[in-house]
Amino acid sequence: MSDQSDDCRLIHKTKETYGDSFSADLLEQYKLYVQSAENVSARRVASSRYLLTLNAALVALYGFQSAGLGQSYWTLPVPVIGILVSLLWYLIIKSHADLNRIKFDVIHEFEQRLPAVMYKYEWQLAEEGQGTVYRAVTTIERWIPILFAVLHVVLAVIIILEFTGVLDWTK
Repeated sequence: MSDQSDDCRLIHKTKETYGDSFSADLLEQYKLYVQSAENVSARRVASSRYLLTLNAALVALYGFQSAGLGQSYWTLPVPVIGILVSLLWYLIIKSHADLNRIKFDVIHEFEQRLPAVMYKYEWQLAEEGQGTVYRAVTTIERWIPILFAVLHVVLAVIIILEFTGVLDWTK
């Protein structure tokens, strides 16, 4: 078989065609790949931390603006930017979750060549993140940008209602 026809398979060499270091190299590739899956989670945490800080700063900026300037058109961009940041945050969380799902599918396939299938077994015990034993962190984490988006929408509605005269907090 040619290597080109096997490009879509995870392991496209045999010990006979690869050489004596096949098992050791396969195990090393497995270790590196598991580390890359952990790195995706670390990047998700770092980006979520940054976007949480940015959203909190936008809410604080809204408070400072409205206290200092009163409601005006100048306060409206803050919640609009907050809505966009929250949407971006949600999409980043989803992207990282999708990538990790793919990475763990590859890890499960890798494990078929190893003596133990630890990640697959753990995932089965965790009811694939859908049961009562364990909920996938990204499932819970996605609610945070949604809640911030709702807060920013409420702030934008308040600004618009005050600007149009329907609502007046000064009375």
